[in-house]
Amino acid sequence: MIDAATIHHCVDPALKPAIVEKFIRAIGSSDPLTVTIHAGNRVVLVSPPKTPDQAMALVRRYVGQAMVRVGVTQYPAGLGVSDVSELKPDLVDACANIKMGTTLFGKVYRIVVKWYGAPADQAFGDAIEAWKSGYFEGKYVFDEAEPGSLPPRKGTPGDSDQPVKTDDAPKAATSADSGAQPVKEPDDPNKAGIRIDLTGIGVGKPK
Repeated sequence: MIDAATIHHCVDPALKPAIVEKFIRAIGSSDPLTVTIHAGNRVVLVSPPKTPDQAMALVRRYVGQAMVRVGVTQYPAGLGVSDVSELKPDLVDACANIKMGTTLFGKVYRIVVKWYGAPADQAFGDAIEAWKSGYFEGKYVFDEAEPGSLPPRKGTPGDSDQPVKTDDAPKAATSADSGAQPVKEPDDPNKAGIRIDLTGIGVGKPK
């Protein structure tokens, strides 16, 4: 498992240490080269990469065809890029991945907390589910604005009397690997949750 000193050094300081600990425990991987791939509800089985180059080759092969999560924080690969050439090895660097992952999760957590009106265990649980699926209340949460200037929502998710828009499609890179085996593209490659059982390696243990 990634040691506490590394996490402390690399984490986004805007996120409270207690939340970071729960986040890493809930979704973290002990191997910064971990690449998890879902096509719809199907897990795409691949040989675990042994080098950063192998890990990045997997990422570039499947981004745009499936939901690809990478590294210690299972960061959503392809987020914010329009072509696989823009993907950087930072994704499989432990410290850089922790920094990116905790920064992005911090925003997701604040969005959910803003909805509830206060920090709560249920808010954290919903934030983890939003991290896994990419969606909160029908919206692609990773593209949502920081909630700091937004008024708090009353009630709980699902209570809104306003129609929920569901056409906020994620922006994904297209694969440029001509040697890749074709994978059927799901209707939405971001809707599948992370269902890999990591408890055997000491990660993702029940809280």
